[in-house]
Amino acid sequence: MNRVRVAAVQMLSTADVEANLDCARRLVGQAAAAGAVLAVLPEAFACADAARARELGAAERTPQGPLRSFLADTARHCGIALVGGTIPIAADDGRRVRAASLLVDADGRERARYDKMHLFDVDLPDGVGAYRESATVEPGERIVCAELPFARLGLAVCYDLRFPELFRVQARRGMELLVLPSAFTAHTGEAHWHVLLRARAIENQCWVIAPNHGGRASATRLNWGGSAIIDPWGRVLASAATGEAVLVAELDPRVLATARERLPVAAHRRVEVPDPG
Repeated sequence: MNRVRVAAVQMLSTADVEANLDCARRLVGQAAAAGAVLAVLPEAFACADAARARELGAAERTPQGPLRSFLADTARHCGIALVGGTIPIAADDGRRVRAASLLVDADGRERARYDKMHLFDVDLPDGVGAYRESATVEPGERIVCAELPFARLGLAVCYDLRFPELFRVQARRGMELLVLPSAFTAHTGEAHWHVLLRARAIENQCWVIAPNHGGRASATRLNWGGSAIIDPWGRVLASAATGEAVLVAELDPRVLATARERLPVAAHRRVEVPDPG
């Protein structure tokens, strides 16, 4: 792995798709201008309105879909690899969508797709109360890692963060960098967001790039913000509060090597999580 700069893009997405895409294009451009070779957008960056997911997803079955084309065009124009947070892609059941995280290279080619596996079906004492992601989203079933010239990426999304067995499998597959686009709520984010991000970086001895939404998505839903880039020793290299932000940090391969040499936990592990393939 070579020393490179990477970026986490924090947004305030709404139901206005065109405005969201304009914002994403502008912020990714800022990341590229700052020297980043990879930028990661948050979950549902193109539209924060779950009710529109099925409508949008129907047009994204092929790489020629409007949102997939946007990601390819933006990556190519900016000369940067891009993880497109998530976009909705119609599921086979005809009722729901997959929350698909797409890795696009600097030439605009789709290199990997991960469909969010763990769905947020919880009840919280906040303005929303009942979250039922499974009503509109079909869970994925494949664990995904992908190659870029400078690192092996593990792809995950938001609520996946709470399921460490997923990342253990990715670590065994050689993950060096975990990307975790999210829309973490304020209620859970204040208590758990940075704690869990640092834990995943430390226990898997990898970098973490975790962009979140930075504020109010609707009259009832408030997102935490707090986007971060974290190194394999658990140090927060860059973080945001709320609002829009472009976080840029340098990944030094010596930091990864040193963390793994100091604590060779992979060699000491006595219990393994099965790899589902």
